[in-house]
Amino acid sequence: MATVIPGNVSEKVILADEIEIGPNDEDGVTGAIPPLGKPKEHKRLWFQKSKQYNPNDIATQPSVYDNADVATQYQPRDDWENLHRFDPLARWIWGEETKVVRKVDWRIMTWTAIMFTAMELDRANLAQSLTDNFLEDMHMTTNDYNLGNTIYALCFLAGEFPAQLLAKWLGPDRWIPSQIVLFSVVSASQFALSGRSSFLACRALLAFLQGGFIPECVLYLSYFYKHHELTIRLGFFWTGMFLADILAAIIAFGLLHMRGVQGRSGWRWLFLIEGLLTGIVGLSSYIMMPPGPTQTASWSRGKNGWFTPREETIMVNRIIRDDPSKGTMHNRQPITPKLLWKSLTDIDLWPLYCIGLTFNIPTFSPQQYLNLSLRGLGFDTFQTNLLSIPYLVLKIITMMALATLAEYTGQLAACASIFQIWCLPFLIYLRVVDTTKASKWLTWGMISLLLAAPLGHPVQVGWISRNSNTVRSRAVGAALYNMFLQAGVIISSNIYRADDAPLYRRGNSILIGILSLNLVLYVLAKAYYVRRNRVRERKWNSMTPEEQLVYLADHQDAGNKRLDFRLAS
Repeated sequence: MATVIPGNVSEKVILADEIEIGPNDEDGVTGAIPPLGKPKEHKRLWFQKSKQYNPNDIATQPSVYDNADVATQYQPRDDWENLHRFDPLARWIWGEETKVVRKVDWRIMTWTAIMFTAMELDRANLAQSLTDNFLEDMHMTTNDYNLGNTIYALCFLAGEFPAQLLAKWLGPDRWIPSQIVLFSVVSASQFALSGRSSFLACRALLAFLQGGFIPECVLYLSYFYKHHELTIRLGFFWTGMFLADILAAIIAFGLLHMRGVQGRSGWRWLFLIEGLLTGIVGLSSYIMMPPGPTQTASWSRGKNGWFTPREETIMVNRIIRDDPSKGTMHNRQPITPKLLWKSLTDIDLWPLYCIGLTFNIPTFSPQQYLNLSLRGLGFDTFQTNLLSIPYLVLKIITMMALATLAEYTGQLAACASIFQIWCLPFLIYLRVVDTTKASKWLTWGMISLLLAAPLGHPVQVGWISRNSNTVRSRAVGAALYNMFLQAGVIISSNIYRADDAPLYRRGNSILIGILSLNLVLYVLAKAYYVRRNRVRERKWNSMTPEEQLVYLADHQDAGNKRLDFRLAS
């Protein structure tokens, strides 16, 4: 393992095993310890490599492991899967770190987004089927459609915890591929839907199997990235969802032309073929998902794995230096009932759960009814499918811009609330204008701009991860946040009602009211975290250095309850 010691123009490279570690001096500091890099504020944008950092400078940031008095309190557990690469003396340069992060992006992030794309294909095909007379063929009404969405959200919610706990016990690399294969079978089986009962049954089973998928992926990505890097990567992750919606519209444009083939409706072929595509991704995921940074070797990924020993050392130490709590559980350790209860009662995450309940409602109801609304405006089946694409492209752009802004500024509450501010004028337009008399293209444009609002998911899920500060809270918190989100979907699915059609003025008034509530919730969450940090800062600073060491050694608090931990806001 090489360590670069910056000098003048040329750099001197020495091996760690050539460093002579001297005895502790009177202050307890070990001699001949390699130097650390200068502390950096993470104001660098994700696409910037060496614009702010000299690629030959040491990148290893100071951490608790550099203080001999407290380092032992943060040691990883003996069965941590990456322990053999943990080395507090490891040093690396920015050029090396950038290459490693880019390699992780390509190997890990890209496939995780592809898996999300596959799952979303199985969720988006229902909306596309509506343009092919799905409701008429199934002898159902829009209220039956609402019921199907409600049941889907309820079962998705019910599946969150079981799936997340299975993933933590078996490992995401085992459970996520199995999960994809299982729900792909259900999705493809919708080819044989026969009526309202079979439709509702399939929605329930599909949702239960898909529940937990998103928080499982978030937990998996946290094994490979620092906190400040996760927000923008989650932006790429949700980009996979919107790419799936775009692909679904394009695929539907072709497959719905199969109406009449073997006497079957086009929507039946849509369910079957997209289910088969998802199944292929699920089977491939067994190969493409390694358990963790130091566990990539396999028959399919090569006996030496994807990363060299040097790259593994950089990955492991940069991550645990950023968050020592990641060494407190191994990646196949189940969450016990006691730990589960401890995470459920973590009041410092509940402001984010409350936001998760309502923040997406202002756009979710119009999104569910987009295709029906466009058909009502006079667009035909294939125009409707294609007109659902532009807002998705714009939404990807706005979402990534928001995630980048949040990463750069660190102002999570302010950035996430931009979503609400964006939506307000378009909801007011839909509330006061008679869209049945206005130009159908103008109405399409206003709805598309509403739905293109910059999604706050990447910011808020990353916010949950940052404020958890333990693996078990990160796992449970992501699942609980998504459960609140699905509860919001249930609310959304029942705002637009048949007796309010076609203008849905009552529904849009409700959406404006919920949007106003959301703005208040962001302000309250910001104020709560700022106050909590001030209280902790005061208590921490009131202690003497000796008292602080005793506090850390006695483990009086854990996770995000530690007085030396600051909550992101």
